Amino acid sequence: MSEKPLLEPGKATIVSVRRLTEGERVFEIELDSGESLGHEPGQFVQVYVPGFGEAPISITSSPTKEGPFELCVRAVGNVTNALHSLEVGDNIGIRGPYGNGFDVGFFEGKDMLFVAGGLGLAPLRSLINYVVDNREDYGKVTTLYGCKTPLDLLFEGELKRWEESDVMDFSVTVDKCPVNVTWNDNVGVITELIPGIDVDPEGTYSAVCGPPVMYKFVIQELKEKEIPDNHIFLSLERRMRCGVGECGHCQIGEFYACIDGPVFNYSDIKGVEEAL
Repeated sequence: MSEKPLLEPGKATIVSVRRLTEGERVFEIELDSGESLGHEPGQFVQVYVPGFGEAPISITSSPTKEGPFELCVRAVGNVTNALHSLEVGDNIGIRGPYGNGFDVGFFEGKDMLFVAGGLGLAPLRSLINYVVDNREDYGKVTTLYGCKTPLDLLFEGELKRWEESDVMDFSVTVDKCPVNVTWNDNVGVITELIPGIDVDPEGTYSAVCGPPVMYKFVIQELKEKEIPDNHIFLSLERRMRCGVGECGHCQIGEFYACIDGPVFNYSDIKGVEEAL
């Protein structure tokens, strides 16, 4: 079978745009074919903006969400800045979904510990909401989220619902709080939240996503909790370009982030120098 059709974006339409912070927006996207995206939590799509090129973007909505799928986009480059300039009704191209996502069936019956830093909440949100929507299939759920300041919080209304509901234990922290901003939760890095949680190491599986600098320290804290290496799953979304393992841009040792990841089991990559 030819690879060419895989590399041609399908037509899609922006059906809503929601501002989260100064730099992040959520786009609801509908495929013009009328088909559902059919993704797994943790997968990504290649987004094509005519005249600017394409970029890999994590899918932030759960597969349990009917209708358009959601992308949380930070404006950091030519393509993403161009996407931020688009409005409802504008057309883009979508390739995918691509990548190795989280195995939601494997996690059934297990306690789940989600650790998200900054924009890492976007891909983890897909898995978190999948678990919430199928809550009876999973054990205890704990979500830890950290970002730079209260002004950088993503999905703030949703965080409040998680905090107030009985579906999970939820904690949030910020690295610092400006003097003119009200903040009643923890101030400090996300690893400070881990010692205070109660986990059953043998029954707990952790999904982690955040900036590269975060992984080493989060893993150290998870190891302090005696969570086994093969119970830790990391989403490493960086350096991807083609999405199908052709360009080699996202190679991590013997792995390609776009096809072997972005979700990796820590036990498979802990000895790979380029991974963390």
